[in-house]
Amino acid sequence: MKPNTQQLSDLTIQVRRDILRMVHAVNSGHPGGSLGCTEFLVTLYQNIMDRKEGFDMNGIGEDIFFLSNGHISPVFYSVLARSGYFPISELATFRLLNSRLQGHPTTHEGLPGVRMASGSLGQGLSVALGAAQAKKLNGDNHLIYTLHGDGELQEGQNWEAIMYASAKKVDNLIATVDVNGKQIDGTTDEVLAMGSLRAKFEAFDWDVIEIAEGNNIDAIIAGLTDAKSRTGKGKPVCILLHTEMGHGVDFMMHTHAWHGKAPNDEQLEKALAQNYSKDQVDY
Repeated sequence: MKPNTQQLSDLTIQVRRDILRMVHAVNSGHPGGSLGCTEFLVTLYQNIMDRKEGFDMNGIGEDIFFLSNGHISPVFYSVLARSGYFPISELATFRLLNSRLQGHPTTHEGLPGVRMASGSLGQGLSVALGAAQAKKLNGDNHLIYTLHGDGELQEGQNWEAIMYASAKKVDNLIATVDVNGKQIDGTTDEVLAMGSLRAKFEAFDWDVIEIAEGNNIDAIIAGLTDAKSRTGKGKPVCILLHTEMGHGVDFMMHTHAWHGKAPNDEQLEKALAQNYSKDQVDY
């Protein structure tokens, strides 16, 4: 049974609490983008993806997800743990020496759920294309999902991969771009304006849909369901997911300031108070 919207909402609150506590504990990490993508990753793993029990790197016979903007590892680790990939208690080791939960995901420690190292931006789509084509060669009809930052698209390798995906008709791929309009040094328009992302992807012959309310679970379910229905038709699919960086914590929203800054003790308590559920079970 898939969780209903209320259950997904409750889990979203729990994941937000995990994110805030993880970055606070080590005074390091990236809460802004993690909070903005919480609804999306919770919904993807809990409601949309066809996943098997356990974990193996090959991912044969199941959908696969690749995180390209790896600095939002707090939300990724929390969702993986809360989805059963590794013990929730391990979240307490985030960014500690010898932890499997480094600041950017890595593969050498064998953390279940992680299939690529994404400390360097701009490489996730290239990796995903290889996995998508491998599934086609293996006769595996499952899908590849990716997540990218809008600022990350300023990296050139993305556009080589975007061109390749459509040219080779990689139509078992759904690439989502977190369009929050912010990056480490300011707004994306201030740092390096990219114009219309929709027009760019369509010019590269992708099928593009937009989720205007990227922090609304029902809108995300509808958008991802629509995206799935468009696969297998000769074009890769792009979702432009419009989110708010720092969503769920009022003083972290509408600013880029919390891209890579941890809350202090007082700020943590205020943020946790805004994300309370009677059913929460913190690690």
